[in-house]
Amino acid sequence: MRVTILASGSSGNVVLLQTAETSVLIDIGLTAKRINGHLTTLDVEANSLAGVLLTHEHGDHTKGLRVFCANSSVPVFTNPLTADSLKRSGVVANWNLFASGAEFQIGDLRVLPFSVPHDAADPVGFVFRHAESSFAVLTDLGYATKQVVNCVQGVSALLIETNHDETMLQNDTKRPWAVKQRILSRHGHLSNVAAADIVANVATPQLSHVLLGHISEDCNSSTLATQAVRTRLDADGHTQVEVLCASSKDDAPVSITI
Repeated sequence: MRVTILASGSSGNVVLLQTAETSVLIDIGLTAKRINGHLTTLDVEANSLAGVLLTHEHGDHTKGLRVFCANSSVPVFTNPLTADSLKRSGVVANWNLFASGAEFQIGDLRVLPFSVPHDAADPVGFVFRHAESSFAVLTDLGYATKQVVNCVQGVSALLIETNHDETMLQNDTKRPWAVKQRILSRHGHLSNVAAADIVANVATPQLSHVLLGHISEDCNSSTLATQAVRTRLDADGHTQVEVLCASSKDDAPVSITI
């Protein structure tokens, strides 16, 4: 599998996942024009995609959906509550509904959606499997439940949010107290330390890559996020893992092959 993070942050989230036979987008949080530009650069025809999979309905994960679907019949995979939320906002799509916790197939990809705690209708993470490789997506959650840890443990690569450094967030003057409380809540976003704990709990010798995403431009830095996760992995003996930061800028994609 080849994983390309086209963008990851509060301004937009899009991941392209490819095998020799199947290409899918995970979230579609850039404009359709920008996404099509990325796909053209990567020599991927938009209408050849086997699907768009949505973690939840928030705009930084669905920004381009309405226009993309207006010009394409590519299936959109999501659960019923997320689809209902998007339908109420006027999105018309080729909906393909899944049940959280029930594995399904897209081309030669096996997909397991699982529930995560976040302030959305019915948010999910994903584990994708192809041959001997596996890739997990954990981009928006306040903490890791036992189910999350069980689903993600043993994957080859993991995209996980390192949204904020807690001290920087507490000292930030731009965000009201209520917003800070939401971010720090069990239905908010992961700090660097919380993400490092999760990575350590799910890491096995099979883990080769950790991609750090959804990094706050105001309340974190790639250096702090990488240091937190790298230090924890090394302390637990997982020195084989490469730690990379996915940019919030959509002109700087990050790609790995697993």
